[in-house]
Amino acid sequence: MSLAGSRSRPDGPARGRPRSEAVERAILEGVMKLLEDGVPLAELSIERVARTAGVGKATIYRRWSGKEELFIDVVRAAEPPDPELPGSSMRDDLVVLLENLRQRGLASRSSALLHNAHAQIKSNPRIWAAYHDNVIAPRRRLVIDVLRRGQRNGELRPDVDVELANDLFVGPILVRSVLRPGAHLPEGLAEQIVDTVLAGLRPVSSTAS
Repeated sequence: MSLAGSRSRPDGPARGRPRSEAVERAILEGVMKLLEDGVPLAELSIERVARTAGVGKATIYRRWSGKEELFIDVVRAAEPPDPELPGSSMRDDLVVLLENLRQRGLASRSSALLHNAHAQIKSNPRIWAAYHDNVIAPRRRLVIDVLRRGQRNGELRPDVDVELANDLFVGPILVRSVLRPGAHLPEGLAEQIVDTVLAGLRPVSSTAS
C-alpha cells in the first residue's frame, strides 16, 4: 500500500529532500508489505522489518523505540491524513472533521491492511493504549477545541458540555463504522450530522449558517 495519501511522494528526485525521509518511508512500506502478506503483529520483529525494508535494525531503533511505536505510525500513515481546518466557522470546521472521520471509516472497510491492523490494535492492550494516546486523543482534542472556540464566538450555547457535544457529533459515524459495519456512510453525512446536532445546540438567537 502506498503512503501517498499521508506522505507526499515526489514525481522525481527532490533536491534537498532529507535522506532520512526516504529511509523512513521505506521502513513504513516494509511493514505494510509484511502486513499485506498476512504476517501477524506477534511475528513482526524489528529484524524482519529491517530485512524487508533493506535497512539495519539500528536505523529503525533510531526512529522508533520498538515495534509497537512503529506499528502505530504505519497505521497512521495508511489512514487518510488529518485535514486542514478552514477556520471560517465552527460549523465548517466540524463538517471537515466529520468528513475526515467518514473517510477513515470507508478506508477501514476497503483496505485489508487497515482492517487487519485495526483488529490487531484492539486485541493488544499496549498498542491500543499507544494508538489512543497518539492518534485518537489528539483528534478528540481538536474537535473539543473547535467547540470551545464556537462557544467563545457565540456559535454554541455557553452551557453546552463540549465533551458530551463531541460524542454527539462523532457518535453517529463511529456507530456506523464500528458497531454497524454494513451501514451506509454516504456523501453529505458529515453536513447532515453537524446541522442536525447544531439545530439543538446553537444559541436561540443564532441563525443557521
